[in-house]
Amino acid sequence: MNFLEERILKDGQVRPGNVVKVDSFLNHQLDVGLLDEVGKAFYEKFKDAGITKIVTVEASGIAIAVPTARYFGVPVLFAKKAKSKNLDGDLYTAKVMSFTYGQEYTVTLSKKYLNSSDTVLLVDDFLAVGKALQGLISICDQAGAKVGGIGIAIEKSFQEGGKLLREAGYPLYSLARIASIDDGKISFVQE
Repeated sequence: MNFLEERILKDGQVRPGNVVKVDSFLNHQLDVGLLDEVGKAFYEKFKDAGITKIVTVEASGIAIAVPTARYFGVPVLFAKKAKSKNLDGDLYTAKVMSFTYGQEYTVTLSKKYLNSSDTVLLVDDFLAVGKALQGLISICDQAGAKVGGIGIAIEKSFQEGGKLLREAGYPLYSLARIASIDDGKISFVQE
């Protein structure tokens, strides 16, 4: 069992609808030491992939992207869920469906920061059905950028997202892969 799985069992909660609540350390209150370990683990996995940018979707992915980028020594880009007045020029856009919020967003990323010379590492806090990642992959495709890897903190392996991405040939690495949630008890995939 790794550091993230241990922390999920210690401080995570299961809510109705198979929602895993980890807001005490990962996506509301942030354990900076834990996030640094996540970034280091992603670096160790993808350090030879030629990563030039770390890309995520706001908001929870940013906390994972920043320490990851520090290890790689590259910038972080995050696709915005709302069009703001300070976004100017040409934009890449993609529609994503949030599993957590049950809402569709059009995410945007400025064309001036991502192009065909980039190899990106996509990162996020959760992977369930994979809609956010499919949106980020679409943005990378629009830019002509290569997806060098995908780093996920927590994957719900009993949902289809991870399977579909692996079948599509993307190098996907999830630190904690939840195999099942039965009667509020989390079981992890045994590697």
